[in-house]
Amino acid sequence: MDSNGQAVAAAGAIGGVLLIVYLALLVLMLAAVWRVFTKAGQPGWAVLIPFYNLYVLLQVAGKPGWWLLLLLIPVVNLFVGIITLAALAAKFGKGIGFTIGLILLPIVFYPVLGFGGAQYQGASTRSA
Repeated sequence: MDSNGQAVAAAGAIGGVLLIVYLALLVLMLAAVWRVFTKAGQPGWAVLIPFYNLYVLLQVAGKPGWWLLLLLIPVVNLFVGIITLAALAAKFGKGIGFTIGLILLPIVFYPVLGFGGAQYQGASTRSA
């Protein structure tokens, strides 16, 4: 095998490893958000349906469903997303530090929320 063939083989091997890592992280995130939804009394399978999963996330965070439309507006969606994540953290009894973690490092903080000991407090903290 010439050096060009070796380079192609190496690139293929690296690509295969990266694909496996990506798929593992994808499964981790799906499982974590599934658990967050089920802890909040929502159907876990909702995480698999595009747009509906955002609607359910808004419901879990105690935000109105029509905010889904705001998530479709560029720039506005950044602010609405941050507010939603802050409300989600609060519904699980977490503070601003956890909100920042959800924003900057969701691959760590969603599993902590889903698989950790945090309990959904939505019913008791919902305002009239």
